Amino acid sequence: MNKKEVMFLNNRGLGRLATASKDLMPHVIPVMYAMDGERVIVAVDYGTRKLKNLRENPKVSLVVDEYDPNRAVFIQGTCTMVEKGPEYLRLLKILFKKFDAYRNNPWGEGESPILTITPLKVVSWGL
Repeated sequence: MNKKEVMFLNNRGLGRLATASKDLMPHVIPVMYAMDGERVIVAVDYGTRKLKNLRENPKVSLVVDEYDPNRAVFIQGTCTMVEKGPEYLRLLKILFKKFDAYRNNPWGEGESPILTITPLKVVSWGL
């Protein structure tokens, strides 16, 4: 990922996450995200389709875009889930720092998994 792509992603907080079930049925949903270096982090709720899909298939795509001017970063990568421990607490602090909604409705370990997306392929345009 180049500097412009990282800066673009750091300056936004909403993207569209695509997952697929084990039978490859796609599912796309808007998500709030934050950056941890070049990794993307996303909090999810238990019982969601995206979490079920990720347990079956850890491959994901994420797009963060704007219409005017037309620019975007598209990521294909692998996703891991963190539910407890020091790494969870570190990622949670990043999310709380970025989003008022999370600070105003905090949660703790074991209440909401945090996804980490490691990019394998990144494509951008308009940056």
